[in-house]
Amino acid sequence: MKRLNRLLGYSISPTDLIRFVIIASLTLLCFIIITYSLSRNLGTIYAQLFYFPVIYATYFYPRKGLYLAGACAVVYECFAYLYVFPDTGGMILVTGQALLFVCISALVAYFSEKIHASEIHNRNIVEKSPMGIILFDKNDYTIRLTNTRFEHMVGYTAEDLARMTFPELLSTPEERLRFEESVASGEEVRSFETVFLTREKEPVWVNLSWSRITENLLSCTVVDINKFRLAKLAADKIDAQYKQVTDSLPTCIVIIRDQMIVYANPSFEVFSGYIPEELLGRDPLTLVHPDDQADFLQSCHIAETGSSPLGRVDVNLLIKSGRIRPATLFFTRILQDGSPSVLINLVDIPEQENVKGRSLQDKKQRGIISTFACELRTPLQPIMGYINLLMQDPETYGVTEETRIILDRCAKSVDRERQLINQMLELSVIDAGKIPLEYSVFSVPDLVRTIINAGGYAADADITIDIPAHLTFDADKNKISTVLDTMISNAVKYSTHPRKITIAYRSSPNDTMHRLSIRDNGIGITDARLDEIFEPFPIPESGTALKFDKIGLSLAIAKKYIKMHGGYISVDSILNLETTFCIHIPKKRPAEVE
Repeated sequence: MKRLNRLLGYSISPTDLIRFVIIASLTLLCFIIITYSLSRNLGTIYAQLFYFPVIYATYFYPRKGLYLAGACAVVYECFAYLYVFPDTGGMILVTGQALLFVCISALVAYFSEKIHASEIHNRNIVEKSPMGIILFDKNDYTIRLTNTRFEHMVGYTAEDLARMTFPELLSTPEERLRFEESVASGEEVRSFETVFLTREKEPVWVNLSWSRITENLLSCTVVDINKFRLAKLAADKIDAQYKQVTDSLPTCIVIIRDQMIVYANPSFEVFSGYIPEELLGRDPLTLVHPDDQADFLQSCHIAETGSSPLGRVDVNLLIKSGRIRPATLFFTRILQDGSPSVLINLVDIPEQENVKGRSLQDKKQRGIISTFACELRTPLQPIMGYINLLMQDPETYGVTEETRIILDRCAKSVDRERQLINQMLELSVIDAGKIPLEYSVFSVPDLVRTIINAGGYAADADITIDIPAHLTFDADKNKISTVLDTMISNAVKYSTHPRKITIAYRSSPNDTMHRLSIRDNGIGITDARLDEIFEPFPIPESGTALKFDKIGLSLAIAKKYIKMHGGYISVDSILNLETTFCIHIPKKRPAEVE
């Protein structure tokens, strides 16, 4: 915005004031020279000096310049009449020169108005442009001109920008160096994305394009892309958060596009046994049992076309180990990277159909339990995922420390619920007789130490391990690990301070059974409840439910796993003193396993 001065009641800019002084000085000088030349009869050549103030005034102020030209012509004619008259030839020459003042001024005024009109038109285009425009020197990067749009964009006034260089607007030294290298290359640039810092030090994403006007002057257009970039960054962040949720979900997720697997989360990798490189780009039909491929393809087609409400399908999947694992697949139509895709949620389910040697009523009960457990587990997965997301990125979602503590408690409660549901499913599968034992020889001391370290039990209790260093079991390592983890966890949980746990091996060379005991110094168990604790969902004694967690299904599962090995679990307990659980399993595999 131009600064105005007050002069004789009129507002005048500094530039107009300077021009007025120049015009007045030149006009006065011309009058003095003309008067002197006419009085000395030095000739009329000095009349041409009037062209300097007249043309100067007419160029910048066409109409007012004409008035000045007319006034100068009249004054010159008057001076000539005083000194030249009655010389007729001299009067004619003077009159012709005066008229020539006016004619030349009129021509200059005409062309000046045309030029000024073009300049005003171009300036209006620049000022009203939806893009910022800035002219700067390519040598020292000084800013020569900016339009209003650019000034609003960066929050600086024209006067502020005139005292700045272009690189000072950029956000970082790295961006300044990149900009200067691009300008120094001498090439016209059509798209240069960078970040400006406004007067309030707020970042603004812009797209720059510049071209050469003169040898040193460059014209640069500035497009504000801040909203677009912020929206893109927000979308990228949402995608990253969505990927974080899907990667952390315990339920399996697979995305299919054009009959190829384009994404599989870690849970599915664990379920199938394949690494990502083996899954991506793979035909999903190669993972489906041939008997179920038609149902799988039909469900995919329904999801892709949206021709009917989405449902679910039970199929048998072929995992890397060669085993067949039953699962329930839920199909959903989605857009991934702008392309129609199918998202498959996979829930690992036990085989409860076609169980031989069981009554129809037993099969129905197991089926009800399994279905109920699956339906309970499915909604827990997104709940756990979103809780983890809020806890991992509290600043983005405005989670306070008090809220984080509450979310941590919720996460623990959901995790306990999930573990209980998994135990229900596991118990149902065991009852169906569809879990095989996978025998192997493994080190017992190493397994016990691994369980203690993974569970962090040593931090809560003083644990003594009295097991021969070279002791090995020939059994299903995973299932024995589950049993030992249950026993050690319960021993730590139900002990009293100071917690002392002893894990000991007691078996003679002639004994046909391994005998591994876990003793605690806890609350003990009454004789009446020794058999009840191995039943699903035992009811705790009065008062213990408030002080300790319920045992749930873990001991029931442990008992069945040991029974599958041909062994049993014994319990000795002294109330309010100690409890000893002892695992008895055969040292040799059963004949049918061999």
